[in-house]
Amino acid sequence: MKNTTENLLLIFTRNPELGKCKTRLAATVGDKTALTIYNFLLEHTFAITKEISAHKQVYYTEEIWEDDVWESSIYDKKLQDGINLGDRMQNAFQAGFKAGFKRIVIIGSDMYDISKEDIEQAFIALQNHDFVVGPAEDGGYYLLGMTNLHEPLFQDKVWGTGTVLKNTLSDLKNKKYTTLSIKNDVDVYEDIEHIDAFQPFLKAYKNDKKTT
Repeated sequence: MKNTTENLLLIFTRNPELGKCKTRLAATVGDKTALTIYNFLLEHTFAITKEISAHKQVYYTEEIWEDDVWESSIYDKKLQDGINLGDRMQNAFQAGFKAGFKRIVIIGSDMYDISKEDIEQAFIALQNHDFVVGPAEDGGYYLLGMTNLHEPLFQDKVWGTGTVLKNTLSDLKNKKYTTLSIKNDVDVYEDIEHIDAFQPFLKAYKNDKKTT
């Protein structure tokens, strides 16, 4: 795809395979229901990102799938490269800046509490700030954006823990940054048990459990 915009949206995703995604959620609801929920979240992420005014790249964990929710006419498909999440994100940002993009935002593919407007707001924020962070309730972040590569953001983090946001903001203390509103991430059962959109999946799981 030709670069026709200065905005780049990076979407990091796991290949939706049984037993390999939403493992912390699966510990409560089982692998089958966790996979169903994950595919629902992928559809949501596709719906809110497909019309955003930015070049879009989807980075897979395992292998690139040609025939899936991420339509090749809308998304460039790439493979994550690096030992840990920090390395993989840094490499994706680095490639984006090398390709000439001026404002780059990264999100995951499993956030139900994020909207198209949130992502658009992040790109707008980068017109007046060098960095933007979307804080998650669990102490991580659901969005990170920047206008230049700042490598400390990807180093010395214990990924997947409640210290990530605090340490990220510490790395930005002398930088021009802003934050978005706090959002709920989907990692464990408690994150979704009271959200209406997930009740059909949880009800089906409970019904299956009764019959087994």
